[in-house]
Amino acid sequence: MSKTPAALFDKVWDSHVVRHIEDGPDVLFIDRHFIHEVTSPVAFLGLESRGLKVMFPEKTFATADHNTPTINQHLPVQDPLSANQLKALETNSAKYGISHWGLGNPKNGIVHVVGPENGITLPGMTIVCGDSHTSTHGAFGAIAFGIGTSEVEMVLSSQCIMQPRPKKMRIKVNGKLGKGIVPKDVVLYIISKLTAAGATGYFVEFAGDVFENMSMEGRMTVCNMSIEMGARGGMIAPDETTFNYIKGREKAPKGEAWDKALAYWKTLKTEEGAFFDKEYDFAASDIEPMITYGTNPGLGIGITKKIPTAAEIGGSKASYEKSLGYMDFHEQESMLGKKVDYVFIGSCTNGRIEDFRAFASVIKGRKKADHVTAWIVPGSHIVEQQIREEGILDILLDAGFQLRQPGCSACLAMNDDKIPAGKYAVSTSNRNFEGRQGPGARTMLASPLVAAAAAVTGFVTDPRELI
Repeated sequence: MSKTPAALFDKVWDSHVVRHIEDGPDVLFIDRHFIHEVTSPVAFLGLESRGLKVMFPEKTFATADHNTPTINQHLPVQDPLSANQLKALETNSAKYGISHWGLGNPKNGIVHVVGPENGITLPGMTIVCGDSHTSTHGAFGAIAFGIGTSEVEMVLSSQCIMQPRPKKMRIKVNGKLGKGIVPKDVVLYIISKLTAAGATGYFVEFAGDVFENMSMEGRMTVCNMSIEMGARGGMIAPDETTFNYIKGREKAPKGEAWDKALAYWKTLKTEEGAFFDKEYDFAASDIEPMITYGTNPGLGIGITKKIPTAAEIGGSKASYEKSLGYMDFHEQESMLGKKVDYVFIGSCTNGRIEDFRAFASVIKGRKKADHVTAWIVPGSHIVEQQIREEGILDILLDAGFQLRQPGCSACLAMNDDKIPAGKYAVSTSNRNFEGRQGPGARTMLASPLVAAAAAVTGFVTDPRELI
């Protein structure tokens, strides 16, 4: 009897099911658990109150990132809540024998940046973290998703989690991307087509030659944003690009263990004829540099296009009007030429070395616009070091920019990096919700190239004119 062709998702999920509950969720074993200072303290209190230990401390990795300052990290943290959370992470990690990369540690950085760059994230794994953008790690052919605080406690105490099996979606993008089109544009384009809720209830596999030709950094950007269309997570089949990225990293397998792992990783691909509940096909040639104009990541357009009307968008007219009202934008307006007050490059979406190379490629030989405040925040100390070693810092300084220290920064404004009310920010992060980057802040999501063009001109500008 021939077996049913399996999708990549099925292979990874099925190999981690500890127990299947009839008409209920599956109990999944978790290979890697990342924790940070915001969602872990309450989970540890839960363990303590029940007298439980951490089952496999070596499978949990702690880093401080969400509310850490991005300047003067050597000084005590001023905000008392942030300081308490950071201290709790340090204390709990020490108490339960968990590896901890706190402020000042050379390996510290944003959780979804440090996992891959240290070889902790590997193909075929199940990975969770109390953070919605855990989907980033799916770029390696892993099943990775965000969990709530009570689930963090569950994973700490049992190394398992109960999850209903999601449906499967495949999104293919084929063809050749045009000049100035980067992975962030690809994913913003997809989300603009599916809407911010279009993949709710699904796990998405991204396939086609556009993703096959992408770097690991680019794939991480795409998978990071998969939850912005409502998906549980996104994944891309591992290939030579993946294996070359992982090889030699500190926590990656070595010697015989590497050969054995590699043989398994090569089986992690969707078989011909595998079933998907939904499929989409897009052409690379239809994608141009993207920018959002509303208050969810699905409200995005090609940078040369006009803001659509409520009728063109469909859905609730009232909520669309509220969204445009918050941004003080209007139907049929052009985005080009809109004044920009702040530019933020960083976050777990675009805080890797490739993103800073792209940013620097546009600003080289130019100057920052006088009225623009720019926050340039590497995703980790390793990225910060690369920025220095590759001469990118010199380009930034020559153009009138400054480099900040690693952290989540203005992505979610849990530290001092808040966009003031009413000001416009072009941001390489992942969310443009009302108040996400500070109360009353107005966020336009874009790629590092669009952000760089805005930083030097002071307005929304098509980066292709500057490349």
